[in-house]
Amino acid sequence: MSAGFGDVLPSGGGRPGSVGGSEVVGGAVRGFGELEAVIMDRLWSWGGTATTRDVVDDLQPDRSIAYTTVMTVMDNLYRKGWLVRERDGKAWRYQPTATREEYSAGLMHEALENSGDAAVAFARFVERMSDEQTQALRATLRRAGRKSRR
Repeated sequence: MSAGFGDVLPSGGGRPGSVGGSEVVGGAVRGFGELEAVIMDRLWSWGGTATTRDVVDDLQPDRSIAYTTVMTVMDNLYRKGWLVRERDGKAWRYQPTATREEYSAGLMHEALENSGDAAVAFARFVERMSDEQTQALRATLRRAGRKSRR
């Protein structure tokens, strides 16, 4: 399910092989609505596939929500390219088309692109990172440097 950043933006239509995590609106990445975010969080946490009934049953202890509401939101997520689905009897079984990390990377990339000065915005972002996050960034940059020299 992993994809490169350029593949994180959905091609739409929920076609198998389309990769989502964010909606392209006028060339920009847009975040999820409140219920979309809750549903995507559940699906990412589970790490597999789920039916609408699975999601409704999981949400019921936290909120009173209609099956049809969840079904509509999941269908919308599919149509936007954030989920793929396959038949499971009379139900649909859904799965995210991108990981939580790929989605987050898309949002961060959008923020940099829209910042006016990506270098300054990135510098401010790095200044706010914890020591652990900074070490992880350094390791990632070293790996990227080795790949580019090949």
